[in-house]
Amino acid sequence: MRGYPMERILVVDDEIHVVRLLQKYLASKEYEVYTATSGLDAIQKAKDMMPHIVLLDIIMPGMGGIDTLKEIKKINPKIAVIMVTAVIDEELAKRALQLVLLRQIILQSCEGYVIQPSWKKKPYFSG
Repeated sequence: MRGYPMERILVVDDEIHVVRLLQKYLASKEYEVYTATSGLDAIQKAKDMMPHIVLLDIIMPGMGGIDTLKEIKKINPKIAVIMVTAVIDEELAKRALQLVLLRQIILQSCEGYVIQPSWKKKPYFSG
């Protein structure tokens, strides 16, 4: 057991197997983990739980990751948000994140992004 309060992490992804995998791993590292499977659920949990860190999927049905990011930052701009995507083509994902609009919205609002690896590639992290 740690001698200090646990960091609260909110994991947001519409794919439940991804949520469960991250939840299990982070809990094993003694983080206090909350989960959401939609943007609206994530916003409510961000209000209720005030997480220190949010791992947020970019592409979700309904309210997507970018709109969810904006709302979470309105709740508390100090919440660290790491955007996550399962886009298989890493170059495509990198180019998309460099577009001016996404750069203004995402890269100035979040602390980094993670491209979930396919089975054949290594993960890519920028932050």
